[in-house]
Amino acid sequence: MNIFSFRSGNTALHCLDVRYKAVLVCMVSLALLKSGFAGCFVCFLVLFWLVYATGISFVHLVGQLKWFIVLLAVMFAVRSLTVPGTPAFGFWGIVVTREGMTQGALVSMRFFLVMMTGLLFSATTRPADLKSAAQWFLKPVPFVPEKRVAIMISLVLRFLPLILTQGRQVSDAVNARCGNLNKNPVRRIRYLVLPLLKKTFLAADSLCLAMDARCYSEDRTDPVFTTSGKEMVFLMSGLCLCLVMVFPAHLLSQITFWLELQFLVDPPINLLYSLKYNKYSLLL
Repeated sequence: MNIFSFRSGNTALHCLDVRYKAVLVCMVSLALLKSGFAGCFVCFLVLFWLVYATGISFVHLVGQLKWFIVLLAVMFAVRSLTVPGTPAFGFWGIVVTREGMTQGALVSMRFFLVMMTGLLFSATTRPADLKSAAQWFLKPVPFVPEKRVAIMISLVLRFLPLILTQGRQVSDAVNARCGNLNKNPVRRIRYLVLPLLKKTFLAADSLCLAMDARCYSEDRTDPVFTTSGKEMVFLMSGLCLCLVMVFPAHLLSQITFWLELQFLVDPPINLLYSLKYNKYSLLL
């Protein structure tokens, strides 16, 4: 079982209506775009608690995301080297700036939290429920065949864990034949990609034949959603979380803007006198 697979359970997230879960995922993802380090830390604590309550091992989660973490490290390094600002240190003529390190760490943290949110959603939501939610959301949209699009989304979500599982099997088979000792990267990629594509196309062809044999069509009964009664509690909690994530960054930006404006309007010596006068006036 990989990290994108559904994990059965009886937790509150499992029993939550899939439509509300989709709205919560969108809310948290949009709030992360405007959140700073404090907001990202709060979001990380909440997601860590939810992952623990769902029964997913955080160490296993990080191990499955090792290549994604490597990509985040590359993004951090690129930001540190390309964003202009105050030099932090340098080597061999390459300068690393403080502003670049700050932006790189913030962007990497946001991407990691978005990935954690999506993995938590996929681990607690059945693909059939997600298909029903996509059909329900697309039904009011004109000129969009919502049932056909929902079936496509369901098939993609079902094939993604299958592709990852088959990729791991092909990699284990190549390593068992000492293919990892091959120093040529092109041959290693060919030995991994070509068998994976063959297995994926064969699985897709078998699925199409099975659907045709069962006279599967897109004209099916509309889904019926079941609620657990805790949807509004989760929705209001998610709204409060988004406000907590966005508000510290907005407040810090406003304070920084006011200080910069005050410093530009008044000379530094006048600013010091004004602060000193305010201090004595408060004492009196």
